[in-house]
Amino acid sequence: MNTPAGYFDDQYARAADPWHLGERWYDRRKYDLTVAALPRPRYARAFEPGCSVGVLTELLAARCDRLLSADRAAPAVDMAARRTTGLEHVSVRRMTVPEQWPEETFDLVVLSELLYYFDAGTRAQLLDRSVAGLSAGGHLVTVHWNHPVAEHSCTGRDIAGHLDTLTGLNRLARYDDPDFTLTVHEHRSDGGPVLSPARAEGLA
Repeated sequence: MNTPAGYFDDQYARAADPWHLGERWYDRRKYDLTVAALPRPRYARAFEPGCSVGVLTELLAARCDRLLSADRAAPAVDMAARRTTGLEHVSVRRMTVPEQWPEETFDLVVLSELLYYFDAGTRAQLLDRSVAGLSAGGHLVTVHWNHPVAEHSCTGRDIAGHLDTLTGLNRLARYDDPDFTLTVHEHRSDGGPVLSPARAEGLA
């Protein structure tokens, strides 16, 4: 069963940043590692569903020509929009994924602390949409908490294992922390090798 929308509404009713994403060293370090793991210096079009209050959004914006971030909770959308005020290449929308999904394609999709709020069937649908929405050679980045939580249907390690089974995705990197797991996969429908940063610059 998916986590009900009311759970998030209740969280944001109690605090503007209910998970303290803008305050904790744990989250700052995790977001810095996420951005550092991006294989390219710059992306033309990126999508970040489940953006919450926009802390990671702000960091991703520095690496993207266009960034669409979305969340289903209105207070989160409002806060993320305020956080990115003045960044004209960033759009923040209220959107419920996977039912709602942008029609355009992206060369980067970032799923951060999102997938374990869905049951297995809905999570598979969301990942299918993510892969289908990636351009050839595009990157899917995921990062998720590894400790058990009542509202979570799985852990970051579980998600990483599932990603490795998906057709059209080749793993480029995986980082396992005691607290979270970070993965980077490349969309390669031709079955060829991933284009690592060294390969992209002719070093390997």
